[in-house]
Amino acid sequence: MTLKFRRVALIGKYQPSAAPGMSESSLLALEKIADFMTNLGCEVLLEAETAQNTGLTEFQSIQVEEMATCDVGLVVGGDGTMLGIARRLARHGVPLIGINQGRLGFITDIPFEAYQTTLGPMLRGEYEEDSRPLMHARVMRGEEMVFEAFAMNDVVVNRGGTSGMVELRVEVGGRFVSNQRADGLIIASPTGSTAYSLSAGGPMLHPAIPGWVLVPIAPHTLSNRPIVLSDATEVAVEVVSGRDVSANFDMQSLASLQHGDRILVRRSEHCVRFLHPAGWNYFATLRRKLRWNEGGS
Repeated sequence: MTLKFRRVALIGKYQPSAAPGMSESSLLALEKIADFMTNLGCEVLLEAETAQNTGLTEFQSIQVEEMATCDVGLVVGGDGTMLGIARRLARHGVPLIGINQGRLGFITDIPFEAYQTTLGPMLRGEYEEDSRPLMHARVMRGEEMVFEAFAMNDVVVNRGGTSGMVELRVEVGGRFVSNQRADGLIIASPTGSTAYSLSAGGPMLHPAIPGWVLVPIAPHTLSNRPIVLSDATEVAVEVVSGRDVSANFDMQSLASLQHGDRILVRRSEHCVRFLHPAGWNYFATLRRKLRWNEGGS
């Protein structure tokens, strides 16, 4: 069997450092997948933290920064696991395959029980690819950049858990849009449009659309509705008022904000490359994950 992808980085879902170790089911899944790919003729390398938490010693461990030498990354877990590794590997152009052990799994879309029938053809080169740009966000305090992060799903500016509304001044492409009073504001990519943005009433964006959706969270003015924007323009959000205001990037990174701080969001030059099984399409994923009535064939 001729393989297109021989050198494979394997990344697993593991517990945070506060609760070290890995569940038995996750460990067994990784062992089975690693052995399966080895038998196919792949060189399997375990991401360093995955190796540390599994105790698997028969495979070489590798730091994320070294994965640029790999042909493909295989992520076993949920979308959160995929988001974390995707942000770090995007600059290297390493394609990613996701095997779902989470709940919804919009981007880790291969069911674990199907990995044996799916991985072989994909590693031989039978797959669909889609590329999704990251969001690049900066927090500016005057002329100083005090925080910087990449996000794949969304950038969220919101109030503290016990405080009242925040007031945010929004500009798009340098043009004033509005002062918004709400619990917060979401700037979501097409990938993130099925995450927090969807829960807050935003639309779903097809991943081929070069756009973002701007979604207010519980707005004071009911006519303040979600709006779809081009991702070619920078979005600026200034904190006008409110207590305990923070910015979240994929719900991973957190920056505490002061009045006058500006969050600048633009499209990153880096894209994440996702590989899907041959025949994959976005609408089939929506039907399956959102349990839509499929109707036709």
